[in-house]
Amino acid sequence: MANDSDYSEKQGQEEAAYEARCRRCGGCCGAYDTDPCARLRKDEAGKYYCSVYDHRIGMQKTVSGKNFACVPIRILQPNLPFKGCAYYEKA
Repeated sequence: MANDSDYSEKQGQEEAAYEARCRRCGGCCGAYDTDPCARLRKDEAGKYYCSVYDHRIGMQKTVSGKNFACVPIRILQPNLPFKGCAYYEKA
């Protein structure tokens, strides 16, 4: 079953590399909208982060209490909110 293990390891590495592209601008979480995700936080350096990152996928709420489905960035990629996002760039 080494092939399954190798495949899982490769998938993990690709996911980590993809996630590393994020500049933590907060755009995909609504930082520049009037009603961002309620879990979106900003650190002292001005970078955004999700307060429940490891458990973010699924139903969440905006600051005003509206429900929305948080999805992996790969699903959003074709419709990202702005062209300055690092995920628009080629790896």
